[in-house]
Formats: sequence, C-alpha cells, structure tokens
Amino acid sequence: MNPWNGTSGCAWVDLQETLDGMFAPFEDLLVEAVTAHAASHVLDVGCGTGSTTIAAARMLGAAGRAVGIDISEPMISVARERAVRAGAAASFACADAQDHAFSPASFDFIISRFGVMFFDDPPRAFANLRRACSDGAGLFCIAWRSPGENPFMTAAERAVGSMLPGLPAREPNVPGQFGFADETRVRRILEEGGWRDIGIRPLDAECKLPHRELERYMTRLGPVGSRMADLDEPVRARIVGKMRAAFDAYVHGTEVRYTAACWVITARA
Repeated sequence: MNPWNGTSGCAWVDLQETLDGMFAPFEDLLVEAVTAHAASHVLDVGCGTGSTTIAAARMLGAAGRAVGIDISEPMISVARERAVRAGAAASFACADAQDHAFSPASFDFIISRFGVMFFDDPPRAFANLRRACSDGAGLFCIAWRSPGENPFMTAAERAVGSMLPGLPAREPNVPGQFGFADETRVRRILEEGGWRDIGIRPLDAECKLPHRELERYMTRLGPVGSRMADLDEPVRARIVGKMRAAFDAYVHGTEVRYTAACWVITARA
C-alpha cells in the first residue's frame, strides 16, 4: 500500500498550513530559482499539497505553465482545490514521476522541495525527468542532509524509540527523508540520469512553527506519528510527555525554531 494515500498523506493534508509556514524559506528559494532561470514551463516534483507549484504559477503568470506531480491522491486533491481558490494557473498529476509518461521536452525547469528522495530507482527517475525536459533545462531541488545534522527531525524517535519496538531504522542510501544525504551518491545518480553541470551545496535554513502546533506535528508525522493511532491512551500519554521534553530545547516562547540542514541540488539537462 502507498502510505501517501493513507496515514502519511492525510497527516500532511491536515497539517498543510503548518508545514507550508515551516518550509516557507525553501518555497522562496524555489521561486527565486524559477525567476533566475527565466523559466516558462515548470515541473514541481513531489509537490504535496501544491504550495510550491502555486507559488511558481503565480510568478510565471499567464504566459507560463506550472505542473505539480505527486503520488499522494489526498494531497493532489487538496492541491487542485487550492489552485482554484487562488486563481493560479497550476495543474496537477497524481502519478509517480519515476515512471510517468511525460511529453518529451515539455519543461524548461524542474523544482522540488523535499520530493526527490523517495524514488525506488533514483537514476531511472532522473532519466525520466531528463526526457521530460528540453535541452538546457535547469534542475533545482532541495533535499535533507543526514539525520545527525537534523536532530529536530529525529527527536521524537530518539526520545521514545525504546517504547515503540519496530520503528523503521534511518538507513542510509535508501528511499526516504534522508535518502539523499550522501553528496557523492546524489552526484552519481544525476550523472547516470543524464544531467550535467551538477552543483550540490549545503544550506542551513532557520525554520519555525507555532508552539500550539507542536503536539500535532510530533504525533502525526514521521516514524513515531505513523504508530500513534495504534496506541492505547495511557501509553500514548506517556509517549507524548517524553516527546514534549525532547522538543523543549527548540521552544522559544510561542514559537518552535530549529535549523534545517539541507542540500541545494542544481543541474542542467
């Protein structure tokens, strides 16, 4: 079963506003990149609930085209509704960018905010994206660096992992949030996919979310969040208490703040 059509996708839909606010610095970078490239036909890979696609569409205006693709039906449904409400010329496809039959050479720029680390076969996926691009098209993706450099992202599982046997391990070089942590591996994937002029640079971005949203965030997302619905109330209460303590260091008044350690990945078709 595709988890993005179940618990994971529904959690992102429910927390859409919080996540868009938390990741706003990355959305701004993507829009700046689209502008700098003078792009007109943009593909947003792993677009989720559509915020970045809609932002790109607004920047492009009536003369351009922005298309978002994601494997999550709940998220794509929300993205389409949001585009209509915003009056944005953005369209969306619920499909896997690894295998989707894009029209050849139909895009001149690809963007992604945390959407390219989940492919089962990354070289094949990037080869498919290359075919979807015209010669000279640009690529601008943001991906997480290592778990060790992102302690906020792993705080919940480190705090309560002993209470939840069987939590999935954060294995290197496998599909998942930190699947692109290895810079050398990422460069090889892009080269095998037919991309050139590859650039990979570190980015440390300050992110924040409202403190009132912290409990929903830590109990709905990630490996721990996927298990919370199965717990009885006494166990759940103990786990929530331990997680709250683990996040105390990030709480600053009414905000939760942390540094996101990422890669900015660029390339040319």
